[in-house]
Amino acid sequence: MKVLVTGGTGFIGSHTCVELLAAGHEVVILDNLYNSERSVCDAITAIAKKPVQFYQGDIRDRAGLDRLFEAENIDAVIHFAGLKAVGESVAKPLEYYDNNITGTLTLLESMRAHGVKRMVFSSSATVYGLSATPPFKEDAPLSVTNPYGRTKLMVEDILRDLCAAQADFCAVLLRYFNPIGAHESGLIGENPRGIPNNLFPYINKVALRQLPELHVFGNDYDTPDGTGVRDYIHVVDLAKGHVGALRLCESSTGATAINLGTGTGYSVLDIVHAFEKANGISIPYVIDPRRPGDVAVSLANPDRARQLLGWTAHKTLEDMCRDGWNFAKRAMEA
Repeated sequence: MKVLVTGGTGFIGSHTCVELLAAGHEVVILDNLYNSERSVCDAITAIAKKPVQFYQGDIRDRAGLDRLFEAENIDAVIHFAGLKAVGESVAKPLEYYDNNITGTLTLLESMRAHGVKRMVFSSSATVYGLSATPPFKEDAPLSVTNPYGRTKLMVEDILRDLCAAQADFCAVLLRYFNPIGAHESGLIGENPRGIPNNLFPYINKVALRQLPELHVFGNDYDTPDGTGVRDYIHVVDLAKGHVGALRLCESSTGATAINLGTGTGYSVLDIVHAFEKANGISIPYVIDPRRPGDVAVSLANPDRARQLLGWTAHKTLEDMCRDGWNFAKRAMEA
């Protein structure tokens, strides 16, 4: 299939492009480069030994989307493009609703106009909020605690409504837990601009001595060491789940939510200590107050992914820490 990957130069998008190419698909990337670089396409090509087609543009630009769909014979869309920081979303809700909701609606309208009826959507475990008990199953009660999570849940609802109205449309809603690590080549990984919002790139910047210390947000949660517990998954494992989701879209219709996680939880300090052990680097940290919108524990039940996608996470926490640091070192030297 020829697959349009929105946000394809981003962290998860770039790794997914590599796995799509390895599986024999053609890849077209659309990205506005808000938080990524054009050179990522070259890295994808170097890893996969196959080219990608790149369009610089925004998913809110209907005319630009129409030009792309008219130029390319797109069979399916994997939709990553969007703003993604929980804390920032609390401070900038209008920007998040505009980009994530308006952008998705515009993308779906252009897809409809050009007869594209398959979408794999980059959703999030944040849709489980405070209502469900971990490990979360896909049929657990859904709620959100921040605008970022609300945009993900709203897009899920939009896609469910679209599938109900259009019987031949397929939407796979992939609920990610916490991707970290990088491709083992060190050529692609998570490299956000400015001060990172996510834990692992922040650890990398402390390890590189670009930041003095890690800020741990809260040590008074009801968890073994008081810090938040998350289901961390290697980004390459996560990317491979998208190839399975695309296969599901080839053979089914309707909206299906699927968790992508390991089922194992690690605290913030567990990750710090694992990074120190894997790479022989000390990570100084300080405890700050909790961030608005964060929950104590987020953990996947991955059974549905095994059943429907034939997918299981294989890489270890040591792999995540080693590969993520390898990328950060290479990026600094480049």
